[in-house]
Amino acid sequence: MSDELLHQIALTLIPGVGDVNGKKLVAYCGGVEAVFKEKKAALMKIPGIGLFTVNKIHNQNNFKRAEQEIRFIEKFKIRPLFYTNPDYPARLLNCEDGPLMLYYKGNANLNAKRVVSIVGTRRATNYGRNICEQIVSDLKAKDVLLVSGLAYGIDSCAHRKSLDCEMETIGVLAHGLDRIYPPQNRKLAERMLEQGGLLTEFLSQSKPDRENFPKRNRIVAGMCDAVVVVESDKRGGAIITAGLGNSYNRDVFAVPGKVGDDGSRGCNLLIRTNRAALAENGNDIAYLMGWEDKPSLAREQPQLFVNFSEEENRLLETIREAGEISIDQLVIKTRMLTSKVAASLLNLEFEGAVQSLPGKRYKI
Repeated sequence: MSDELLHQIALTLIPGVGDVNGKKLVAYCGGVEAVFKEKKAALMKIPGIGLFTVNKIHNQNNFKRAEQEIRFIEKFKIRPLFYTNPDYPARLLNCEDGPLMLYYKGNANLNAKRVVSIVGTRRATNYGRNICEQIVSDLKAKDVLLVSGLAYGIDSCAHRKSLDCEMETIGVLAHGLDRIYPPQNRKLAERMLEQGGLLTEFLSQSKPDRENFPKRNRIVAGMCDAVVVVESDKRGGAIITAGLGNSYNRDVFAVPGKVGDDGSRGCNLLIRTNRAALAENGNDIAYLMGWEDKPSLAREQPQLFVNFSEEENRLLETIREAGEISIDQLVIKTRMLTSKVAASLLNLEFEGAVQSLPGKRYKI
């Protein structure tokens, strides 16, 4: 039994710590074991750490529960991934509230080159299922790892089609790895263990309580390059996941639907309010993510920028100097309005002068 793993799990059990303050404690103290050895007076000086939390750090019940979890991990060959582990999903490290610890059972690389999350309603229609299957089929050629939440409806459809296409797929759970919810997806989950995996931040014996699902959704949104909403009403887990994707600076896509249909109102709203790009199939997603060859005028560079506006030339020069740059940095460096930068970048992309990359970044 590793002392380091014992302390890592114990850290997640301290009341009032959470993911943000947990990482802060490790950073200030120099390591996870050092947190439990640090003097109270020093801990109290750490921003965000109060007396209540400090008094709970040395609670022996946390270590007893951690020992119990380690026995479960060893028995069922589960991989614990603390956020400092090189196999931890690197994309989640860019999310301030990314989990301190994840528990993983499977064989897929969580740091695959391309990761797409597909989410949607539990009450999927034939239209939604057909579009979902088409998107997954289109993405097969792009060597994508498919992530979803193993729920009824669109989630299950995305996982199942991935397996049928021989693509790896990860199910992010809102409970411990000692159970499957909904239980009707048990056989699907067993197939995923052979061709992907199951991932959770929750200890064994954790039930799929209502408050766990939004926490699950932030992992679905954070560990991918792009979030795709296939069908959703204006409220629900899929819309929450899309919002989280926007907050993490992920690319968000939505499949349009018939006006007035319950399952399309959320997607149409995301598109109408510019919170998601319209996607009719997987090729739309691959193109906008820069995962396929685009027409390039690079061979004609001497004449390439002659007919561009002053603002567009300023953007091109800034991108060329940086090599690769985000839209936010372009706004700062060029001192142009965000709307003007976005419009100019779109024109430059259409002309083949720049290429958009995941995370709303651009290169020549």
